[in-house]
Amino acid sequence: MMLEESVFKVVPIIALPMVVSMLIDAFYNLADTYFVSQLGTAATAAVGVNNSLMHFIRALGMGFGIGAASYCSRLLGAKRGDEASRVASTAVITSIAFASAVAAIAFVFRGPLVTLLGATATSKPYSIDYATYILLAVPFTAGEIGLSQTLRSEGSTTYSMIGMLSGCCINLALDPLFIFVFKWGVAGAAAATALSKVISFTVLLTPFLRGKSLLHISPKLFTPRKDIYFEIARMGIPTFLRACLMSIASVVTNNYAGSYNDSVLAAVSISNRIMMFVGSVVIGFGQGFQPIAGYCYGARRYKRIRKAFWATTLFGLVICLVLGTALYILAPQVVGKFTTDDSEIVRIGAYMVRVQCLTLAPHVWGMIINGVFQGLGRPVGATILGLSRQVICLIPCMIILNALFGVDGLMNAQAIADCLTMFIAVPLLIYILNFLKKKEKEDPQCDEEEPAEPEVAFEPFES
Repeated sequence: MMLEESVFKVVPIIALPMVVSMLIDAFYNLADTYFVSQLGTAATAAVGVNNSLMHFIRALGMGFGIGAASYCSRLLGAKRGDEASRVASTAVITSIAFASAVAAIAFVFRGPLVTLLGATATSKPYSIDYATYILLAVPFTAGEIGLSQTLRSEGSTTYSMIGMLSGCCINLALDPLFIFVFKWGVAGAAAATALSKVISFTVLLTPFLRGKSLLHISPKLFTPRKDIYFEIARMGIPTFLRACLMSIASVVTNNYAGSYNDSVLAAVSISNRIMMFVGSVVIGFGQGFQPIAGYCYGARRYKRIRKAFWATTLFGLVICLVLGTALYILAPQVVGKFTTDDSEIVRIGAYMVRVQCLTLAPHVWGMIINGVFQGLGRPVGATILGLSRQVICLIPCMIILNALFGVDGLMNAQAIADCLTMFIAVPLLIYILNFLKKKEKEDPQCDEEEPAEPEVAFEPFES
């Protein structure tokens, strides 16, 4: 299917489960924010503060997971499944160990940590309660991400979706129970999220234990070789940097918003989570496209990669138009669901949602372009794209606009940064498309129905 079916059929088949998985992950955050919002503005702000912490935890897991997934897809396309299983096992086990060590240090210093993340004096106690359970669940969170990315690398995105969906259902069921029935408050929301990660990890591990997957995960396959870690790092480090910088950008935003009041901090948190939910649909398509690109690259089907890219772009733009229009119209009503009586949250949050709806297409297209570089194992391009949105564009925009226009500048920073990112993404897209065309000319046997002796064409770091 990866190599022969129409790309307009393959892209949705591979991407839709990833879209659902991304939506589920975003829904985790929305559910927590919704239930916690019933406890007051300070509690809602605390969830937003810990969003930065959760971004960093995911950055660790995604660094190992996506780095290994890109490599595994290319190995599978080159018919080297045994080596791919060694890579997957090494990445998952290392990810769990490394993330656990980082979480242990953060747990000891979680008081100063939440202050650094932007907690105000009134939201700090809630922030500490929330961070406690999130940090305890880090080993399972890292394992969940690693197993999900491994399944995605082989095209088994349905298994990945089922694992994520199971955890989401548990989270939705336990949130009101822990928060309101057991009277655990903000800590109850965090405990529900932590337990849902344990469930997702267990479900995602099942296909590997039952032999239902192409790849195998086992301690016996753990192979800490230098060459394996190098290939994981080639795409893992850019992914980690991008996700980590998202966390840093979130910290900067929280500190600026918290300098005004809890209402501004809560509004920023709510609007970001709503946009994450909508953006997850197209980001899921971008991540679903990545294994197709890697698999075809390993099989030397270069023209097919370009076709799949433009098919993914078309799907993404249509979804942006539909969802962006609907959310723009309903923004005040949607934001109003996350507060009881704070009109300032509704005013600021609705404006931020609407202005980001206007720039939703550039944002998600940038994510799809990044999927090309990740799938082909091109670390420099992926790193530049990762840096562009969160560092090169967003943080300077935030600092300058906040200094010039106060809260109004803060509300527009993300949308302006998304537009500026296109000035970086488009030249990189032109470069990678020309690179694929060049590969087609250099390899006369590429894009045949049965290409002879498929291989993984690992490229050195681009200059």
